[in-house]
Amino acid sequence: MSEMGTTTPIEDERTLRISRGLRRRDESALAELHRDHGRAVMNYVLRATGDSATAEDLHQEIFLEVWRRGPQYDPGRAALSTWIMLIARSRTIDHLRKRIPEPRDPTDPVAGAVFEREDPAGAPDAAIEGWRMAALLGRLPEDEAALLRMRFHEELSQTEIAERTGVPLGTVKTRMIRALRRLRTMIEEEDRR
Repeated sequence: MSEMGTTTPIEDERTLRISRGLRRRDESALAELHRDHGRAVMNYVLRATGDSATAEDLHQEIFLEVWRRGPQYDPGRAALSTWIMLIARSRTIDHLRKRIPEPRDPTDPVAGAVFEREDPAGAPDAAIEGWRMAALLGRLPEDEAALLRMRFHEELSQTEIAERTGVPLGTVKTRMIRALRRLRTMIEEEDRR
């Protein structure tokens, strides 16, 4: 990865190799994609649906669609991970919209609580954004990624991070600023695709 957080030539070569493989209908390209992204897709679908059997069915549908649409994948428009997760999001939302809700008694306080929950079709958006951020953090140098995880996932202050890591507070602040700049650059690059 370069100083500004762009992808390395190896990642670009790998993406091009996989996209060429998908265009040629090379099963090894699909297998590589599944190896790299299968678990994340399954976790995403499972969180969105809350049902392992449904998640397994959707997982298969998603990778079948990746295979069918593989020749149209354009690495200049989106990262492979983004493209796959957008397919996963679409198939999951389609499934959630088709669900027929169970009849519920609106006078039952337990059933009433179900109506107050968020729309399940919106849940995939939050999950995909979390997955995207996790993927981007994985592209940062580990010391910077660890600081951002402590700050935003564990909700530690910069002072608490300095105490936990033994790194001077000024260094924590500097590294965090650098990491946030790299992260912003990566997000902007992905959004331009």
